[in-house]
Amino acid sequence: MSKNLIVVVGPTGVGKTSAGIKIAQHFSTEIVSADSRQIFRELSIGTAVPSPEELSAIKHHFIHSHSIHENYNASRYEYETLELLTRLFLKYDTILMVGGSMLYIDAVCKGIDIMPDVDIEIRQHVKNTLVSEGIEAIRMQLKKLDPEYYLKVDLKNHARIVHAIEICLTTGKTYSSFLSNQNKKRPFGIIKIGINTDRDQLHSLINKRVDKMIYKGLEDEARQVYRFKELISLNTVGYREWFNCFDGKTTSEDAIGLIKRNTRRYARKQLTWFNKDKTVTWFEPHQLNEIITFTEQRIFKK
Repeated sequence: MSKNLIVVVGPTGVGKTSAGIKIAQHFSTEIVSADSRQIFRELSIGTAVPSPEELSAIKHHFIHSHSIHENYNASRYEYETLELLTRLFLKYDTILMVGGSMLYIDAVCKGIDIMPDVDIEIRQHVKNTLVSEGIEAIRMQLKKLDPEYYLKVDLKNHARIVHAIEICLTTGKTYSSFLSNQNKKRPFGIIKIGINTDRDQLHSLINKRVDKMIYKGLEDEARQVYRFKELISLNTVGYREWFNCFDGKTTSEDAIGLIKRNTRRYARKQLTWFNKDKTVTWFEPHQLNEIITFTEQRIFKK
């Protein structure tokens, strides 16, 4: 049997964790988490880290494995995950990857381009521009420096805009010129499973999930990391809404409502991303038997 990575993707809150555990149990294997926030050991409630019971049912990797103070990104995740998979494939023919972080999943499945190091003074300059002149100023700067990438990038994602400008100013070349758009070959098969449900049901699941987080103490967890609110690792749904509340910009009631709204928006973004990938085969959360049957057919067909 060839080596295969089963990748379970889908919007936040749809039930990937529980489904992934049952699939992993069927194949008697381990799970590699592809969640860019569950890796941080300081965060649990707001990142919906699997429960102790779930973690004891199947061995998970990249859960509470790093600190919010580390400079962690998709490139580092690609490197560390490929190293891990090399070791795990010595023991297993099939390994599961479960998560919804689009860039992290693409980094492992397709590879990401190697970028040059950024000049420290340029990084500080771009950061100062963002702080003093705002997001619109750096958008226009990117449009001037790299109009091709400007048309592709999510203009609401200031981190990606800033990084692209840093590369442009450091190298004197466009950021686009460093993007090969060529998938890297992997020494294992990749089978992508998507889990989703209808829009109203998904929104209901998300709202209930947020309510559960609030009950479990999300506000207190956010307070514990509030002093580090400027970290990129904390610029995420579930925490930045509370930070604004602590700053007196919103009420606690507003913060909860915004967490629900922003989580729903993030779910839409995930679905837009994953739906572009025609290698993903979609199922409803309850179709575990169908998922397992389909996956086995794909594995043995190879």
